[in-house]
Amino acid sequence: MAFKRTIHAVDTHAGCPMRVITGGVPHIPGNSVYEKMQWLEENDDQLRKLMLREPRGYPAHCCNIIVPPNDPTADAGYIIMEQIEYPVMSGGNTISVVTVLLEMGMLPMQEPVTELILEAPAGLIKVSAQCQDGKVKGVTFTNVPAFAVYLDAIIDVPHLGNVKVDVAWGGMFYVIADVRQFPGLELTSSHGKEIARISAMIRQAAIEQLPVAHPDYPGVGITISQLSGPTDDPNADWRNVVTMASGTFSWEDPTTWTGAIDRCPCGTGTCAKMAVLHAKGELPLNQDFRHQGILGNVFTGRLVEETSLAGRTAVVPTITGKSWIYGINNYVLDHDDPFTEGFMVGDIWA
Repeated sequence: MAFKRTIHAVDTHAGCPMRVITGGVPHIPGNSVYEKMQWLEENDDQLRKLMLREPRGYPAHCCNIIVPPNDPTADAGYIIMEQIEYPVMSGGNTISVVTVLLEMGMLPMQEPVTELILEAPAGLIKVSAQCQDGKVKGVTFTNVPAFAVYLDAIIDVPHLGNVKVDVAWGGMFYVIADVRQFPGLELTSSHGKEIARISAMIRQAAIEQLPVAHPDYPGVGITISQLSGPTDDPNADWRNVVTMASGTFSWEDPTTWTGAIDRCPCGTGTCAKMAVLHAKGELPLNQDFRHQGILGNVFTGRLVEETSLAGRTAVVPTITGKSWIYGINNYVLDHDDPFTEGFMVGDIWA
């Protein structure tokens, strides 16, 4: 039976579901994966919406496309797609892409360690995958340089008042607030609705009051928020919950004061948090930083060196984490299906 689109994908999760498209996407032009990402956004954004909206996705879903790398030193390339944007980098998605490439036999696995270079939109990412019995037991990658932009800045958040925040780049621009500013709020699943509400409001206020700029990605601003705080788990150093936007925010419409909670400990969010802690003198180089997500699983970060980026002090982070495959699927779009970009309904979408 012929379909309008047929997409082959492997579904994974590290808490948050992260789909990896392995086939069915036509050639994407561009002289780098970054250019391919830009072309896709401008010419075939239907694919992102189709795969991330209902009935094939839901608000907390992410998706990746395996593409040929342009850099001759890279083993594979990948484009990252989320609900409102195409991030240039994502930690959890990188871990999932590596897991799929090796466990599905798309790239050869070497036990006990497979070394790879991937080309992300952000550039080349060095990867070391710990492998045993044909399975990926852990993935460590060296991320792009991370840096703090604002430390202990005070923003005025309507309906919340003054909130102290940090802003940092870890592959995306994060606004980070200590959860202890909100008495009674806990970084647990049972507080999910209030976490999403407060996080969305903080993100929007930071967008309006704290301008940011990355030298390599003009126009990229704060797009994501993180609430963080201490943990009593001896296997972790800090606890965090990242909230992703799942629609357009409006101060006039309280139903939009929400988002989708990242179910994993968040790799780029961990890098942003480490950059803040380092800038405050609270995290030295070459010390493990165990960052716990809302489900209790942990990504381990480490700052391996200091560097500079366009005259700004930065740090080079590594992230170690695990992802699991949970489905191998063919997704199709029927010729008669009127919902060619999927759909969103207000009971779960902003």
